[in-house]
Amino acid sequence: MTATMKAAVLHELKTPLKIEQVPVPEPGHGDLLIKVTACGVCHSDLHAVDGDWTPPPVIPLIPGHEVAGRVAKIGPGVTGFKVGDHVGVPWMYSACGTCEFCLAGMETICKSAEATGYSKPGGYAEYLVAPAAFVGRLPENADPYELAPILCAGVTTYRGLKRTGARPGQWVTIVGVGGLGHIAIQYAKAMGLRVAAVDVSEDKLELARTMGAEVVVNGAKTDPAAAIQEQIGGSHAAVVVAVATKAFEQAISMVRPAGTVVYIGLPGGKADEIRTSIASITNWELSIRGSNVGTRQDLDESVDFAARGLVTAKIRKARIEDINAILDDMRNGRLVGRVVLDMT
Repeated sequence: MTATMKAAVLHELKTPLKIEQVPVPEPGHGDLLIKVTACGVCHSDLHAVDGDWTPPPVIPLIPGHEVAGRVAKIGPGVTGFKVGDHVGVPWMYSACGTCEFCLAGMETICKSAEATGYSKPGGYAEYLVAPAAFVGRLPENADPYELAPILCAGVTTYRGLKRTGARPGQWVTIVGVGGLGHIAIQYAKAMGLRVAAVDVSEDKLELARTMGAEVVVNGAKTDPAAAIQEQIGGSHAAVVVAVATKAFEQAISMVRPAGTVVYIGLPGGKADEIRTSIASITNWELSIRGSNVGTRQDLDESVDFAARGLVTAKIRKARIEDINAILDDMRNGRLVGRVVLDMT
């Protein structure tokens, strides 16, 4: 008899996930079977469910790409792992390893990359299979529920901060203090940066203060770009993790001359366009960069920050049966911090 597991499955875009019993997958050559302990709920999961991106996810789909668990079975050809090892599976399920981008340490933009919980089954399930070469190692004594968000929100914002080029002592403005933003603030502080934060929710701005932001601005009550310029003379860098198109446009005006803006958030759909001043970018020699998820090296580094207690995700545990209500709260901006599914 085939073993089965509980999973949340998407059968049609823009419809609720269904809690089902599905077969436990078998690890192939180079793979690990992982028993899931925790899986964070990311805004990218919502984009997948709602079909906001092109190409759309592979259907039927088990979402989830912030996966912490234990090795349950080892596939042929795998070395260096043993059953029971504490591991994590991020968004980047795999990359080819041989293209010009992979060879240059830019595997995040490999054209053959696969994505956990998007093109491959993810962690809204009791088990998943992942290539051993792309599975992260987690400290044995680390809390899997707190580490789960680090596997996407953590590594993604950490890489984005590195791509700003900002140096210790300089200002960075985090635009959007949600699941990614509150973690980005902590990484910025741990990296020696001074932090300003912009959001439209007082609850989230209060969270930003507790995370270490020295300056907070409510963009619903004032022009955030003007406020950042007035209070700190403009920041050296801005990292946009919001999903509102206006935030991307405003961020360019938040930085000082020669500043860098890094885009991480993804509005999706027809809102995925911005208008800005080419003259301002040229005259003030501003830089605008995109930043995808992190590489395997970024993952190891970001986990190390968290393992040392320098970064801690604000989490709320939930059951997989609550996933549709959680996604609905996310659609309506009602979440503060990160929700993590307890798959035990």
